[in-house]
Amino acid sequence: MPYNLDSQKVAAAAKEWLTKRGVSLKDIAELTFFLQKEYFPCLTIDQCIESVERVIEKREVQNAILTGIQLDVLAEEGKLFGPLQEMIENDEGLYGCDEVLALSIVNVYGSIGFTNFGYVDKLKPGILKMLNDKNGPHKHTFLDDIVGAIAAAASSRIAHRKQAEKEAQQYRNDCEEEQ
Repeated sequence: MPYNLDSQKVAAAAKEWLTKRGVSLKDIAELTFFLQKEYFPCLTIDQCIESVERVIEKREVQNAILTGIQLDVLAEEGKLFGPLQEMIENDEGLYGCDEVLALSIVNVYGSIGFTNFGYVDKLKPGILKMLNDKNGPHKHTFLDDIVGAIAAAASSRIAHRKQAEKEAQQYRNDCEEEQ
């Protein structure tokens, strides 16, 4: 039987694994809100949740979620070959593959997401602080970056949409003035 990917199964698995690892869509939306509240004072958490959901619908985002979480779990179980096992287990500072995987998410919505990602990756606000904690039983070498990248992409998505709304309103205003 030929291989046939079930897109709905992949999407459900990505969301399920986020939940299993202690991350809710609201947690990611709160990071998105943190990134955009200064620019859009009327922004709501519900708008941020909707944007996060749209980002997670993207196949490349689902792939990154599943890949990163699998590597984190394998590191927790000690199932990777050394020295990769030790690098992921200890979130080695010069091991940048976790950020590179996260950048595949950020790039879905353009360069604004890149700067937002760097910002939250450095600050580690909200859920990122918990995910970055090295003292717990879980290793989130990849997941903290993935979550930050989803929030950054959702934030970029909001920024692009708000700009489009602003331009559409200006166009309507200009048309009304011409009449």
